[in-house]
Amino acid sequence: MKISLNWLKQYIDITETPDQLAHLLTMTGLEVEGFEVLETIKGGLKGLVIGEVLECAKHPNADKLSVTKVDVGAGNVLPIVCGAPNVAVGQKVVVATVGTTLYPSGSNEGFTIKQAKIRGEVSEGMICAEDEIGIGTSHDGIMILDTNLPNGTPANEHFHIENDVVFEIGLTPNRGDAASHIGIARDLRAVLNRDISWPDISGFKADNQSSKTMVTVEEAAGCPRYSGLSISNVTISESPEWLKNRLLSIGQTPINNVVDVTNFILHELGQPLHSFDADKIHGDHVIVKTLSQGTPFVTLDGKERKLNSSDLMICDVSGGMCIAGVFGGIDSGISDKTKNIFLESAYFSPDYVRKTSQTHALKTDSAFRFERGTDPWKTVYALKRAALLIREVAGGEISSDIIDIYPHEIMPVRIPMKFQNIHRLIGKKLSDTEIYDILGRLDIECVDRDDSGFLAVVPPYRYDVTRPADVVEEILRIYGYENVELKNHIGSDFMADFPEVTIENNQLKASGLLVDNGFFEISTNSLSQAAYTLNTTGFNAAENVEILNKLSEDLGVLRQTLLFTGLEVVAHNLNRKQLNLRLFEFGKEYKKSSGKYTEKDVLALWMAGEDHRESWMAKSRPLEFHDLSTIVLKLISKFTRGKIKTSAISDPAFTYGLGFSIEGHEVAKAGLLQKKICSAVDIDAFVFYAEIDFNGLLLHTKDRLNVEEISKFPEVRRDLSLVLDKKVSFEQVREVAEDGEFSSLLVDINVFDYYVGEKIEKDKKAYALSFILQDKTKTLTDNIIDKIMQRMMEKFESKLGAVIRQ
Repeated sequence: MKISLNWLKQYIDITETPDQLAHLLTMTGLEVEGFEVLETIKGGLKGLVIGEVLECAKHPNADKLSVTKVDVGAGNVLPIVCGAPNVAVGQKVVVATVGTTLYPSGSNEGFTIKQAKIRGEVSEGMICAEDEIGIGTSHDGIMILDTNLPNGTPANEHFHIENDVVFEIGLTPNRGDAASHIGIARDLRAVLNRDISWPDISGFKADNQSSKTMVTVEEAAGCPRYSGLSISNVTISESPEWLKNRLLSIGQTPINNVVDVTNFILHELGQPLHSFDADKIHGDHVIVKTLSQGTPFVTLDGKERKLNSSDLMICDVSGGMCIAGVFGGIDSGISDKTKNIFLESAYFSPDYVRKTSQTHALKTDSAFRFERGTDPWKTVYALKRAALLIREVAGGEISSDIIDIYPHEIMPVRIPMKFQNIHRLIGKKLSDTEIYDILGRLDIECVDRDDSGFLAVVPPYRYDVTRPADVVEEILRIYGYENVELKNHIGSDFMADFPEVTIENNQLKASGLLVDNGFFEISTNSLSQAAYTLNTTGFNAAENVEILNKLSEDLGVLRQTLLFTGLEVVAHNLNRKQLNLRLFEFGKEYKKSSGKYTEKDVLALWMAGEDHRESWMAKSRPLEFHDLSTIVLKLISKFTRGKIKTSAISDPAFTYGLGFSIEGHEVAKAGLLQKKICSAVDIDAFVFYAEIDFNGLLLHTKDRLNVEEISKFPEVRRDLSLVLDKKVSFEQVREVAEDGEFSSLLVDINVFDYYVGEKIEKDKKAYALSFILQDKTKTLTDNIIDKIMQRMMEKFESKLGAVIRQ
């Protein structure tokens, strides 16, 4: 959105530089993406001053040149050689001093004035003709000014050259209230504490009642307020220069005086208007309603569109004239022959306009504002302002009173506020007076005040302010985020870390753990290709949730799994030589089963490449399954107090992998993906994948923080080497070790070496295990430790068929 500084200055006093203004607006939430200086005349006449010719004589060495002395102010008299035939003593002239760059008419390149000798005479400037400074085409002689301005006055003051600065503001969807120059001025009023000068409409009155146009609103849900009036005997012509310049400054093309006024009001007040040729309104009756599904309608661009039954239309007794709030019809607009107009200023429902705009792919300035929410209280004000301007630039008479159909007034939102909550969210205590002052400057009334809080009454044009937190945000953005001091230390409240067990809180904790382990978060589209589930095993294509109005086959279904959209990201990075990848995503999976739709919150992880970047300090190695399973165990352990069990899975998507269960419920699976799965997205590399059921994990989430004293008694380590069948898993070894009378003394068990080879039988493997033992009530003696280890060895031999290696 473009905002003109000169235009903005009509409503509020601005003394700040463009850079300062850009910073102020950005800090209040209206991000200035950039600004540019627009010059009416290239160079802006910089360096040109008004001078007075004091002396003029023939050049001694050139018949067609004159030698002059020109007073350019402050006692500075310059010798200037001039070739114009009309130069004479006493004239007020335009002088380009040494160092000035001139941009002649018809030329894109400038030239700079330098001190020179012309035929032996010194010349320290140039007396200018109008084409030489770019304000005209005449070169018959120098410009002779009729002015009383003192010598040395900048020439742009005489010619009233007005340069402008145009800001490009990246308007967020929630700030429809700022989609105009008045809207921007309102924010500046709040932050600068300066008054706004609203356009004067006190001169409005109807000249006569000759117009008989009626209005009926049949679809009140789509049009809560409709205002209009008639203007007769207008003359359609080109707009005056001031109006064209205002529109041109923000990139709008002038059309004619009436249409230009409606566009001017839209960008001035943020209220879209529409002007109809009143003589083309059949039956003198304007009707706001919807039409039948599939009704053809030709819009202003000459295209025929098939209407939906939900499209709000402005009609007459014969049919549609305009798609309400979006686009006009080809037959009812203003033309050169228009004499009488009907002017519409309405408040249309954002839901209706947004749906229609998207359905017909019509993105107009009006739709942009209506779908973000306009001000229902300002329709009549905008109508009066426009009527006065049209009468000024196009003549005519206001030939009706204002028609205002407004059956149910849209009331302000009333939000209870507590000072304690305001101070808590801001992180700083503000005085009651300061809070009331800021909100007052934002048009938010504070009523029912007491020592604990107040009731904030928010005007309807602020659609984004509906909750106490929104009001606090308004206070903070005007007070200034930079004015909230940072604390000198960072503290943590253990109980604050566990405010509530929710998916959102768990996601934040999980994200922190993954980022700390080198993972990057991604966010992919929930829409995916049906081909992924059609062409790969392990997925049922019948469970796809299909999109009825799909944009393309690539976005034809809701994803059954995060697997493939994440693999697309992996492929994108691998193709760009980013080979070592650790990615994660929180998202939803969707399925259809027996006519019912389900969705599930999932955390997915992808790993590819090597364990770390190669370095002279440590050699890198290809990632292994245990790199992924370790992360999965860390994640599950962070949230659960249940015992984690693992088991081999037979999922066709994996070459091999493990399932992770708590109390019999599988909460995660991880493994190496099958090559055919990776080839579906053209990946020729090993990719490890894990999927965690976050809803399932919540069932086992820790609900309190357990704290205990660190034992004063030492831990003891004992090592043991076992030869086992290859089919025996480490999980089975752990279960046997933890099952017995000494389980309370076993702190940890770990595999620190693994062997398969010629020194043992082909179907065997060797584990080197470490056992950490500790008694929290006393020091373990050698006799007790030996007894524990002997008992474990007996169980390994009897239950697992292990051979103890001495």
